[in-house]
Amino acid sequence: MKRAALYVIAGPLGIAAYGLVRLWGKSDGVYGPGFDWQAAHLVALAGMVFFVPGVRTLARLLPRSPWRTGVVALTFIGLAATMVQFGADIVEGLLAADRAEMSALGADFKDIPGVEVAFYDVVPQLFFLGLVVLAGLLAARRRLPWWSPPLLLAGIVLPVVTLDLLPIGGLCMALALAPALPSVAQQGERAMPPVAVH
Repeated sequence: MKRAALYVIAGPLGIAAYGLVRLWGKSDGVYGPGFDWQAAHLVALAGMVFFVPGVRTLARLLPRSPWRTGVVALTFIGLAATMVQFGADIVEGLLAADRAEMSALGADFKDIPGVEVAFYDVVPQLFFLGLVVLAGLLAARRRLPWWSPPLLLAGIVLPVVTLDLLPIGGLCMALALAPALPSVAQQGERAMPPVAVH
């Protein structure tokens, strides 16, 4: 149960940590390529990885249905695209000697047909859409309070205004999902096999 609860919160906290490392990297006026760029994007990628078991854990709080399967699939498709995006940023940061070269490498990658749609503009948004729909389904079954989906949406939208709001956005997402933890705990207790008494 503790591990499942960790997964639910670790993804959003990874986003918050990414934002904090990014702000630290920007504090000297030079952000990327270099240690600060790589550290920020590796933290972000780790957060995305944690979302995989986190989404699975939340989905188990819902009864099996085509809706649940579809939302999880949608979320994972977007999540995979987001991981590719962060992976590309990491590789570009490793290959580039300066910011201009890194931007050029990024532009070359986006110029590949379909890449911008698949890994930047459209498909990654399915991850966030899936999260909000999943939260809505959980709220409808009272596994989350009514305010969780709006708060989750706010956490997603805030970094769109400016990436400097990533830490606040990640914390909003964590707070939105945290009320599901008691249900995760109950589910874990039900899943535990009975202890044999001799």
